[in-house]
Amino acid sequence: MGNKIIIFNPRSANAKHRLPNTIIQVGAAIHGKYDYVFVDGNMETDPWETISNYFSTGEFKYFCLTVMPGPQLKQAIPYAKKIKEMYPESINIWGGYFASNQYKVCMQSGYVDYIINGPGDNTFPQLLDILEGKSEESMQLVRNLIYTNAEGKIIQTVKEALLDQDTLPTYPYEYFNTFYPLKDYLAKTFMGQKTFAYHSSMGCPFSCSFCAVVPIYNAKWKAKKATTIYKDFSYFKNKYNIDAIEFHDNNFFTSKKRVLEFSNLVLNDNIEWWGEGRIDTINKYSDEDLQLMRKAGCRMMFLGAETGNDEVLKQMNKGGTQSGQMIKDFVLRMKKADIIPELSFVLGLPGKNEKKVYEQILWDINFIKEIKAINPDAEIIIYLYSPVPTEGSELYQQIVDAGFSFPETLEEWIAPSWEKFDLRKNPLTPWLKPYMIDTIQNFETVLNGYYPTVSDFRIKGYKKSLLKLVSGYRFKYGWYKFPYEIKLLHKIWKYRQPEIEGFYSE
Repeated sequence: MGNKIIIFNPRSANAKHRLPNTIIQVGAAIHGKYDYVFVDGNMETDPWETISNYFSTGEFKYFCLTVMPGPQLKQAIPYAKKIKEMYPESINIWGGYFASNQYKVCMQSGYVDYIINGPGDNTFPQLLDILEGKSEESMQLVRNLIYTNAEGKIIQTVKEALLDQDTLPTYPYEYFNTFYPLKDYLAKTFMGQKTFAYHSSMGCPFSCSFCAVVPIYNAKWKAKKATTIYKDFSYFKNKYNIDAIEFHDNNFFTSKKRVLEFSNLVLNDNIEWWGEGRIDTINKYSDEDLQLMRKAGCRMMFLGAETGNDEVLKQMNKGGTQSGQMIKDFVLRMKKADIIPELSFVLGLPGKNEKKVYEQILWDINFIKEIKAINPDAEIIIYLYSPVPTEGSELYQQIVDAGFSFPETLEEWIAPSWEKFDLRKNPLTPWLKPYMIDTIQNFETVLNGYYPTVSDFRIKGYKKSLLKLVSGYRFKYGWYKFPYEIKLLHKIWKYRQPEIEGFYSE
């Protein structure tokens, strides 16, 4: 058996696909040091055939996967298990949120050998050097690593401080292009004809109790300089003529100075862009700052509103200064700045009793209607609360006390009910009763009928008018039950949900 490496991105969605920056960054860490290939499950008709063809050459030993909760598990789990069965000498290395947050169940599966717990820029090459006998260093001194020692005990090594993002090796875009043409990832979105996906920072400075990123980055944040982003953007602009960027950072807007510097750099490049941020962070930007960003192409922002209820915001440990009133003021500011706020709400947190849980859901539904009255262009994305296994947090204790538990084997994670759970569309939370889920989903259908998402350019003109007409009385009077007529129109016109499909359109 040789020592070549497969870096695999399991299929994550059925829509158009973004550039898999995660695996490209992993490749960058070992580029020029080890022989490796990329396999992108999103671009392969049969990824298993590609992977097994590589292994059958006898030249490959390492199967490395990035694993997010949800759809990616459907390929990650069976493929990793199969490789181990067919090639017992092979070594499976996992990274990504799922592996870090569910490390016990991964390590106990018998087919995951190592987990990169957080960024692997140093961890991955150091681990390979030890396994290949190129380094005498003790495994325990490698940071961001999870492995099983000789006694069968799971060891979690010390976390590494986040690295200066500008000093990291450059992404091997040209090499990646030899496996999958980069141009195939530049899709048409509501922002432009060729939209480029980019990561400009690592981590997030906050510690919300419902977020999967928190245990991995310990409320730390490091970012590339605006000039570095501009250099990468210019490369793609010159080579592929991109006209839009999606920043897939956990928190793009943390540093106002960096955002404004970037805005000034792209001011005359005729591009549009989107990023994720926090309301209480961006609320500190002045009206002039927002105007500059809009002029520089900032078309839309994804923001975690979560709830308009201050008491629940506290329960979520949202940190910062966000409040229901601030959300209302903010969407009005966004309206004036002509930037679309895309607000996510998390409904169905545990409460003292069933009545309290339902009251909170109805309260948030009314709050969302208020937001729409203030700024009809505000995009609303509704998630059902799905517990994140951040052990030790107060919210975690509440969900355990309420009778919730996570799967105890990897195979259980790919049962149909858990797959939906991970898309935050079908929770297995004991305090959320079926009638509550119906209320939320029916309201969402009516809301999407009365206000179709602006990022879907299939529903416009007469389609939009008809949907608005059909759902208007329901929205106005709060009649959400059995909205079959809206569902039918959505089905006929293939309405898309941004929370599951992103902005991509056919």
